Amino acid sequence: MHELSLVAGLFDILEEKTREHRPCRITAVHLKVGRLSGVVPDLLESAFSVFKKGTPAEEAVLTIETVPFRFRCRKCGGESFPEEPPFVCTACGSGDVELLGGMDVVVERLEIETDDDAETP
Repeated sequence: MHELSLVAGLFDILEEKTREHRPCRITAVHLKVGRLSGVVPDLLESAFSVFKKGTPAEEAVLTIETVPFRFRCRKCGGESFPEEPPFVCTACGSGDVELLGGMDVVVERLEIETDDDAETP
């Protein structure tokens, strides 16, 4: 289950950000997960719930956006966003395609609340 190692890496990033913005709380984490990344969003959410206990992200909400994969046809240059195999160009039918995206896991945005944010003048 590589979701655990992904979340461990994510919490390394979160710890770095909390050091930069001390004192603070992380209120939301927004991820983009590619369909070809091999990540199971439900498992990622479960691992996040376990890791966040006792951290500045303890109350954080995790949002996961699944990103479709896309490819470019090497024959005609068209781009496609297929949902299911076969992965062929929708414009010309060629199977000679180059994968362009949908394989990554990206931290899209963090929402951080510092103690200064919570104070009212």
